[in-house]
Amino acid sequence: MQKINPMKVIDNSRMQRFHIWLIGWLFLVILFDGYDVVIYGASVPLLIQEWGISDVTAGAIGSYTVLGTAVGAVIFGILSDKMGRKNVILFTTFIFSFFTMLSGFANGPTLFIICRIIAGIGLGGVMPNVIALTTEFAPKRIRTALVSFVFCGYSVGALAAALTSRSLLPVAGWEPVYWLAGIPILFIPLLIKDIPESVSFLLRKGKKEEAKKILLKIDPTLKGEIEVVRTTSKEKGSPVTRLFQEKRGFSTAMFWVSCFSAFVLIYSMNTWLPRLMMEAGYDLSSSLLFTAVMQIGAITGTLVFGPLVDKLGFKKVLVPLFFCGAIALALIGFTSSMLIAFVLISVIGAASVGVQNISNAFVSQYYSSDMRSTALGSTMAFGRLGGIAAPTFIGILLSISLQPQYNFAAIASAAVLGGFAMLFVQEKHGQHKLATEQGEQQAKNETKQSKSANIANT
Repeated sequence: MQKINPMKVIDNSRMQRFHIWLIGWLFLVILFDGYDVVIYGASVPLLIQEWGISDVTAGAIGSYTVLGTAVGAVIFGILSDKMGRKNVILFTTFIFSFFTMLSGFANGPTLFIICRIIAGIGLGGVMPNVIALTTEFAPKRIRTALVSFVFCGYSVGALAAALTSRSLLPVAGWEPVYWLAGIPILFIPLLIKDIPESVSFLLRKGKKEEAKKILLKIDPTLKGEIEVVRTTSKEKGSPVTRLFQEKRGFSTAMFWVSCFSAFVLIYSMNTWLPRLMMEAGYDLSSSLLFTAVMQIGAITGTLVFGPLVDKLGFKKVLVPLFFCGAIALALIGFTSSMLIAFVLISVIGAASVGVQNISNAFVSQYYSSDMRSTALGSTMAFGRLGGIAAPTFIGILLSISLQPQYNFAAIASAAVLGGFAMLFVQEKHGQHKLATEQGEQQAKNETKQSKSANIANT
């Protein structure tokens, strides 16, 4: 009977139809995640006008939503180790889709806030599990590129939200923009069919036959009787505690601070960019166009810089991007040229959403599979604290009528903090580096053995 190592099968696999369907569905899930997040920022000016709420209250509503995402990231990041990543993705997709759609029927702030918080729990839970599942099934040589591509879905969804809002808000009001968020509910039966469960989860649960069926889809050349061998045993201790063991503690903290900074950038811009640009002298239609340009920058940045990671390393890409974002934010308040503003906004998109997309791949590869969801969930939960603080903080800044350049400079400080935090991450203690070093050492040993055998034969 042929014994196989499932992780080696996945690492060395070629792109199959299995991978294409999986990546496509996960891309779609994250697309609507991005859509749901951005529609609030697009609709804020109309909600302020219709309900008579202040900038501070509008910012607080955005913060309440992000509070839900922090709770969801923690709860579902941990529960996935018991429920399975597939089940968590299906459940959280339903939650964020249904309650975002329900928000469109709210006739006042109270029901709207309740729906947005519950939707936020789903949004927070789905992302770390999508990252973890993508990381587990992607072939090693293109793993970072595939994870980055899936998270381009967030920017595509955000772009769709900006363009949809620009078309619908002036003629139909804000409600239909939220109703469209219910579309993923229709896809859930197809997600059940086409999204696989994590192989490592199945093996931990003793479901070898299910794991074998998935591996045959990944590598159809596996023939005859095969036995799937577990490569690692489940280590003792809480996955959260283990994030700080084996010299990973400092890097874990730096990942958390970096993610906090990235979410300050993302939620400041997603919630308040249209309003910030209106304060700078642009009308609502032009301001929504800036939101679309920011997402184009995020998509471009992810697709361009994501593949560079495999050649240069994560830190050599992420640290300069953070600092470029800080420079662009510092400059945008001083320009009156719409063309220059478009360029700077696109850089900000690459340095916020784009950076977070690539950082997700970094975190997912830094930790081993049995604590990957917990690592991603806890990192994003801490990051969401930045998302909670940012909308209210910027709302306060707007309420005291500062010059636009000061508002943007305050946001830029988060990019500087994120750049320094990423700079101090210790890559040498990451699982991806250790695995590479072990592989290189094994190759050297095999070469030595081969030379020794040749000499002996001679």
